[in-house]
Amino acid sequence: MMVNSARERIREEIIIPPYEGRSALLKPGEELIIIDMDGKQVGDFVCFNRNDPKEFVSPVHMRASLSSIRLKPGDALYSNRRRPLMTFVEDTVGKHDFFFPACDYYRYKIDFDMEDHPNCHDNLKKALESFGLGNEPVPDPINFFMNNVLDDQGDYKIQEPLSKPGDYVRLKALEEVVIACSTCSQDMAPVNGFKVTSLKMQIVEKI
Repeated sequence: MMVNSARERIREEIIIPPYEGRSALLKPGEELIIIDMDGKQVGDFVCFNRNDPKEFVSPVHMRASLSSIRLKPGDALYSNRRRPLMTFVEDTVGKHDFFFPACDYYRYKIDFDMEDHPNCHDNLKKALESFGLGNEPVPDPINFFMNNVLDDQGDYKIQEPLSKPGDYVRLKALEEVVIACSTCSQDMAPVNGFKVTSLKMQIVEKI
């Protein structure tokens, strides 16, 4: 990741272990770097307005406001009130998803007949408890590093992520926001290359 030590510093560094989620607070102007430490690991990401948790980054509103299902540097992360809460600043991968919901209890129960598999919905909900948001509904996430391929008919196929060890995305907070990210728990499909590994978050502030 590109941190210019002459003008900025890492204020906080957070490791997200496999099958878990973590949260953090960003002030306006601070930036978040999410690093794929071992490669091919999806991160389910959500973002709330710290001063009004009823406002949150909403993928469906992003698709409408961006007229796209492709996320690229310079794009805003729009809220359910169609306001940008963050901007997408830098990307070393070029392929992400903001179409799919987080995996949840029912995903593993119905599709895999598993009652107790970890899931991103619960991981995010638990992580948000640190900021008093555990009772808020978990929004649909942005799935960083997820490789969802659409064909000419609009049908999709999930393939292994393109991210390599050390690849990252960087976002800038426009408001005071609470963010949470979960290491995607899917280990029975190509989503994470059939293996769940760690992610790292760095919060960068100007000096």
